[in-house]
Amino acid sequence: MLSYLRPAIILLAVFTALTGLAYPLALTGIANVLFPAQAAGSQVIRDGHVVGSQLIGQTFASSRYFHGRPSAASQTGYDASSSSGSNLGPLSKQLLERVTNDVAKLREAGAADIPADAVTASGSGLDPHISPAYAELQIATVAKARGVSPDRVRTLVAHGTDRPALGFIGEPRVNVLLLNLALDQTFGAGSG
Repeated sequence: MLSYLRPAIILLAVFTALTGLAYPLALTGIANVLFPAQAAGSQVIRDGHVVGSQLIGQTFASSRYFHGRPSAASQTGYDASSSSGSNLGPLSKQLLERVTNDVAKLREAGAADIPADAVTASGSGLDPHISPAYAELQIATVAKARGVSPDRVRTLVAHGTDRPALGFIGEPRVNVLLLNLALDQTFGAGSG
């Protein structure tokens, strides 16, 4: 019996060491050498401090900043420890009420055409991007709060808009954190 168990135990230990230790450590080392920023979480660093990640959205409450799309990740939104969609279906009363309230607020602010990402959460609830149309919807508010012309803010949005990969993969998008940091850098964090 021991003659049958010994090879099985040895193989279990060898493959555990190979696939559980050596392979992950090798891939992590290669990633750190070839893609150091991405391997570290695509962190955004300003003045020596990590202010966020290019991959995870954040909540911005001030009218001086662009706001991301609604987040379904926890009650407070954008909680990376509870990344997930809301699991609310299209017939959900709770989802319908939230979307209806968000649309009403945008209409009160003068919005005629409301992009879908202004009122719907992404699948992960952590999407750091908004559509250029949603950014355009917010330009007047941000410009007024900062005391600058909407055209100057629109220029920042245009510069911060990422085009589809290879010209056709995906949609144009704007990273909200990077755009808000560009606002602070261009107009000052204390302006407005």
